[in-house]
Amino acid sequence: MTDRKLTRRGSLVRLGGFVATAIGVGGLESQPSEGAGPAAVASGAVTCVLTPEQTEGPYYIANEAVRRNISEGRPGTPLLLRAFVVNASTCKPIKGAAVDIWHADAGGVYSGFGQGAASRTFMRGIQRTNARGLALFRSVYPGWYQGRTVHIHVKVHLGGNVVHTGQLYFPDGVTDAVYRKAPYSSRPNRDVRNSADSIFRNGGSKSLLGIRRNKSGVYVATIMMGVHRS
Repeated sequence: MTDRKLTRRGSLVRLGGFVATAIGVGGLESQPSEGAGPAAVASGAVTCVLTPEQTEGPYYIANEAVRRNISEGRPGTPLLLRAFVVNASTCKPIKGAAVDIWHADAGGVYSGFGQGAASRTFMRGIQRTNARGLALFRSVYPGWYQGRTVHIHVKVHLGGNVVHTGQLYFPDGVTDAVYRKAPYSSRPNRDVRNSADSIFRNGGSKSLLGIRRNKSGVYVATIMMGVHRS
């Protein structure tokens, strides 16, 4: 796919406008519930709504490329991220939402900052959701850096506006298994797990990715995110 730039407007976050919940990879083929309305959402019968917004953090760069593979050949355990975007009031898929992600490489480095300042593009990219509300990214499992648990940053854009800013998290047990192998094993003793992370404690359990490892050794991570369209 040819890389191109996405023009973006309205970068102010709409607080309280987004909710997300992890779904198991085994349920990937299931479509969001038909006929589910606000009452079902309010009662908890519909599970596409929930997490509070979380901080953008200091490493955001605007106008990233629209592309599926964001690794740029950097080393690490392969990761396939499946991000579903649905209407928080109906749980129906939203087509054409721009899902914008960025994260540290296997060494805990962000492009555009510090050791990664020579490049502004690795581990960054945007994908549009398809008719199922799915945005698909190929990357590597993020590394850790001091003071934070392992995570991926995410924004969702609709109609030129940012309707969600948040972070996606990994089960600690999965991270432990990944980090026992190179290149992660060269940086042992990560200092913060999910339970000790100040940002994770503010709703992070509701942005926890569902993860499995496929036969090719790729970790497949899945999240369903519900947004208000306006």
